Formats: sequence, C-alpha cells, structure tokens
Amino acid sequence: MRNATSAPKTSHYDYIIVGGGTAGCPLAATLSQNSNVLLLERGGAPYGNPNITDLAAFGRALSDLSPTSPSQRFISEDGVISARGRVLGGGSCLNAGFYTRAETNYVSGVGWDGRLVNESYKWVEKVVAFEPPVQEWQSAVRDGLLESGIVPDNGFTYDHLYGTKVGGTIFDRDGLRHTAADLLQYANPNGITVLLHATVHKVMFRTKGKSRPLAYGVIFRDALRAKHKAYLKRGAKNEIIVSAGALGSPQVLMLSGLGPADHLKTHNITVVLDQPMVGQGMSDNPMNAVFIPSPAPVEVSLIQVVGITHFGSYIEAASGENFAGGSPRDFGMFSPKIGQLSRVPPKQRTQEAIDKAVETMSTMDPSAFRGGFILEKIMGPLSTGHLELRNRNPNDNPSVTFNYFKEPEDLRRCVEGIRTIERIIESKAFSKFRYDYIPVKTLLNMTLNSPVNLLPKHVNASVSLEQFCKDTVMTIWHYHGGCQVGKVVDQDYKVLGVDALRVIDGSTFNYSPGTNPQATVMMLGRYMGVRILSERLAVDERES
Repeated sequence: MRNATSAPKTSHYDYIIVGGGTAGCPLAATLSQNSNVLLLERGGAPYGNPNITDLAAFGRALSDLSPTSPSQRFISEDGVISARGRVLGGGSCLNAGFYTRAETNYVSGVGWDGRLVNESYKWVEKVVAFEPPVQEWQSAVRDGLLESGIVPDNGFTYDHLYGTKVGGTIFDRDGLRHTAADLLQYANPNGITVLLHATVHKVMFRTKGKSRPLAYGVIFRDALRAKHKAYLKRGAKNEIIVSAGALGSPQVLMLSGLGPADHLKTHNITVVLDQPMVGQGMSDNPMNAVFIPSPAPVEVSLIQVVGITHFGSYIEAASGENFAGGSPRDFGMFSPKIGQLSRVPPKQRTQEAIDKAVETMSTMDPSAFRGGFILEKIMGPLSTGHLELRNRNPNDNPSVTFNYFKEPEDLRRCVEGIRTIERIIESKAFSKFRYDYIPVKTLLNMTLNSPVNLLPKHVNASVSLEQFCKDTVMTIWHYHGGCQVGKVVDQDYKVLGVDALRVIDGSTFNYSPGTNPQATVMMLGRYMGVRILSERLAVDERES
C-alpha cells in the first residue's frame, strides 16, 4: 500500500474498487488472485495507530474531529450524531468489535448460496474473529438475560440463534483490534495496488454508440489535490465496484450522474441516468441504553453478550470505569465526547450541549463512572429515510435522514427492549452490580439526565417508555441503504441501467443482518469476489 501522491496520472486495471472499507478489503484481496486490482481508499492506514488498535483506547478515534481522523463525524437531519470510517478497513477500525453472523433466514431471503456464505464467513474468521474473555459483569448480564426469559443459553457461537449467547470479537486476547484491512494479507501482491488518501470524485461513463452507459474509469485526487485517472483495461468482464459504505456509495453514484435527475441538476451534475432510488431506503437501527452505576468494581468490556429476542430487539452491554481510554471520567461508547448524548432529545444535541456535557463529566466523582450500560437495538428497522448531496465535494458528508421510530412497530420493539433491560437490572444474577436503593425508574431518569450523579437528589416524574425511546435515541453505527438490491442494484449487485458497475457493501442492504453487521459485510466482500472470479473464469474458458 502506498500514498496516492506516488500514483501515475493514468493507469489501467481489470477491477477498480472505490473504498477500502469493511467490504472493499476482502473483495480486493479475493479479486487479486486472478486479476489486476486497484483499491482506492480516501483515508490512511490503520496500522501503528493505538487509537484504532487498542481496546483500552476505544472511543478516542471517534472523538477525534481533525481532518486526518480515521473517523468522520456526521449528524443526521434527525439530530443523532454518528460517524463513518475514513481509513483502510473502514468501520471495522472504529466499532465496538462484536462479530456475529446473519440469521439463516436472512441468507436465504436475499438469495445467497448458503454453502459459499459459510465458506466466506470462515475465510474472514481465520484472520479477524476471536472468542472474548467473558468476566464477571458480562457474565451477570448473560445470567440476567436468561433469568429474564431470553432463553436458551447458546454459549459461545458466531451463529444467530434465539436466546442468549456470547458472540465473537475482532479484539484478540491481548486487546488488539483486527480489522478488514488485515484481510488484505490474503491478496496476491502481484495483482493488487492499494492507494491511500485517494478520494474518488466520479466514475466516468461512455454513452456514445452505447445502448446503456458504460463505466470505464474513475477520477480521483491525492492528498495534494493532484488529479489522477484510472481506467478499466479492455475486456467484457472488467468492472468498477463501489464499496464506499452506506453514505459514500450513493454519494459517489450521484456525483457520477446516477441518481434523481432533478436533484443532480440542482447541483449542476450532468445526468447519466435518472435513477430516483439512489439515496432512498436509508435506515439506522436505533439504540437506547440505560446506565447502571455499580457498587462493585467492573471489568472493561465492549459488546460480548447478546440476547436475541422473539419480539425484534437485541440486548447488548458494555462496562468499565475507563472504557474510552485516557480519562478515568468517561462513558466509553456512550460518551458525549463521541457524540452520544442521550440527556437531550436529538434536535437539541448541539456542539454547545456536547461541550457542556463533557465539562460536567470532568468534574464528577470517578465512582460515578463505575458501572456499565445495557442497551437495546431493534432489528430491521422498518422506518426509512433518504440521502441527498449538500454539494459536489466528495470529502463532505451528504445530508441523511433516518426517520427513527417513524414506524410504530419500531417504537414497540424499543419499549419491549427497555422492559427487558429493566428485568435484567432487577434480576438476582445482576444484583451485585446495582445499588438496591435506586429503583429502575430512577435509573431511566438518570440516563435521561446523564452524565449521571450517583445519588440523585430527587426523582423526576418518569416519562413513558415511548418518550424515553424517542428522547434518548442514539446510534450503534449500523446505518445502511441508499443503493438497495432490487431498487438500485440487481441480485448480483450490478447497478441497474448501466454496464460494468457494481455496488458491494452495506448500502445494498434492505435490513441490517444479524445483531451486528460487520461480519456479514466482510463476508459479502469475500462472497462476491469468489462469485465474480468464477464468472470471469467461465467466460475465459468459453473464449479459449
């Protein structure tokens, strides 16, 4: 891998992949076995950055708002603060590490080949997946889930099974993160070029003499803003594949002239194909959490245990006195430093509100941070929104609306999830890790008013659980859609209406797979790489 400043002005490849993220890395590694691949990543490398690699430093990358940060913050029009990857390895360099497969009916429902799916998961797991060391607090959550009726106990497994289980993690026993970028070790070094700090501005199309627009190259700029062009070599099977994520992929298509014609014209973009579904179907699984201060010390842990319910909510948990690294006064993956601010409703989460929360946090007694969060995330979701360009700069975030809880069923699932969390907190199994004189309703109020104080002076009248869900909604970074199968791409991820262009990543999902999607996004990169190579081989054999 090298910096794009060293790239030639023009170059030619069999495959050009836009985005070296969770899907792009395994896809490039696979395609390089039998062809010549260019992988373009707008960020840098994850290696040598402890803010990415160290479990103890979780949250530092997400709270880094500098232009060179591996994380790029964005705020949805709903007011929820989120982040997207800007680094080789994508979101797998920033997330809480949980690794779990999609449910079998998800695999069959989208029409994937079950055997190749399993082989592809195993290919990923050999490099990046581990069994976590489950300690006392996480064990109490697990036993509380079982006591609350989320049964059976499925032990440790990568599989998606109803009941309670311990899932995998991309953090090894030494607390070091393994990301999608590590899957590039499978690549054929003679068949791959990885360029860093290479921002793609558009895909180029030929239309003259063609019945359909034909993708034939990309324009990208390096860190010094110098322009480069990469072209496809001649050959019917050569393709450009966009794997820039749920925000980046629809953005790249629109910047290239594929999207709603009126919207593109507003930004003076030449329309290659009027495709009104690009940017539609944007979803983000809402997350709501309850903080439980603990009288006993707790281990530092990210997501390890999950309860998979029949009512459509997933229950997970994270703990620790200092699980964001650096400061002992922090709430880790629920910290206002990374934009997780449940104390005010979404539309009121201004930078001033964040600064005030961070300042308040710095003055609190360290014991107030001893404890953990139990969260629920709803499956699906059913509620959807849309994405639009703000401008023609590919480095800027597009505008995105998720419409959290627009569908009543999503809200019902959240309420059931919070009720389950209440039962876990009140369970015998969890009793060691809660103050018995603080009722659950008070914990909900403390969460509403967090950063929390251990001893609330008075109890506010408790809001309804429906209102709690709406007011405290956060993201768990599982947003998806914008280039969905059946609307923007076909079952083979080929973009409808044009030739030599595919989209392969989470933007193609109609629903988020499993409890946490990263395993399936990595699997999809490998899976489609194998499929594309086998198609290529069949054509080569016919021609010879």
